[in-house]
Amino acid sequence: MHDLAGEPAPDFRLKDQHGRAVGLADFRGRRNVLLMFFPFAFTSVCSGELRAIQQELDLFQGEDTQVLAVSCDSMHALRAFSDAEGLDFPLLSDFWPHGVVSRAYGVFAEDKGCALRGTFVIDRGGTVRWTVVNGLPDARDLDEYRKALSAL
Repeated sequence: MHDLAGEPAPDFRLKDQHGRAVGLADFRGRRNVLLMFFPFAFTSVCSGELRAIQQELDLFQGEDTQVLAVSCDSMHALRAFSDAEGLDFPLLSDFWPHGVVSRAYGVFAEDKGCALRGTFVIDRGGTVRWTVVNGLPDARDLDEYRKALSAL
């Protein structure tokens, strides 16, 4: 896998769980982005990770930073998932063309048809400043995100 740290973040535009188009360029020059890829909605580790982000959303998302979570689930599945979990940040559907954004970030698992647990901190200028990729069963450490964001 190619490490994107220090490189321009691949741009994208995907539909969120409400059908709205959200693109990385929407935040350029205005906010940093915490971009999280997750394998599947309604799975235990993904649910736990995204619930933890929601519980501490004010630490991760605010005037300076936007949280975006991406999976290869359909927009409709992401809507049901976000409603069930009470998530107040965009869940973006990389469903079709299947996994194109996940592939651009080097986190698409071809053998599973889903994204790995990749996280990218992108600065206001659109440069990737920090990355971590965890295996499918391995939850991420939210303290690492805090440190990476505070360094911007």
